[in-house]
Amino acid sequence: MIRKMLEKDRKRLKRKIHIRKCIAGTLERPRMSVVRSNRALSIQVIDDSRGHTVVSASTLEKELKNIRRTVEGAGQLGEIMGKRLLEKNIATVVFDRNGYLYHGLVKAMADGARKAGLRF
Repeated sequence: MIRKMLEKDRKRLKRKIHIRKCIAGTLERPRMSVVRSNRALSIQVIDDSRGHTVVSASTLEKELKNIRRTVEGAGQLGEIMGKRLLEKNIATVVFDRNGYLYHGLVKAMADGARKAGLRF
């Protein structure tokens, strides 16, 4: 079982490196990076030219603790991130799925952000 988990992580890391070669965030169009763990979901919007996090949202935040790690919760987190970005006058982002496959939680976060008005 442990060997299988290590292989799974190795494959995700390989996909992540391949994706990051092609995309980068700027101030006008920052990179929206998605992270999922066993406990929480997190989204960061990063300006790679300065190495600066513009906005972030996580289910570990005090006001977002009630969001569960489900597809519906991921959609809610995406909507919250979209609203925070629109408040900062950022309407377009580059989506970085961080090596995760684009389905389930990752897709729900992206769809939630689109629902709030973001463009990818």
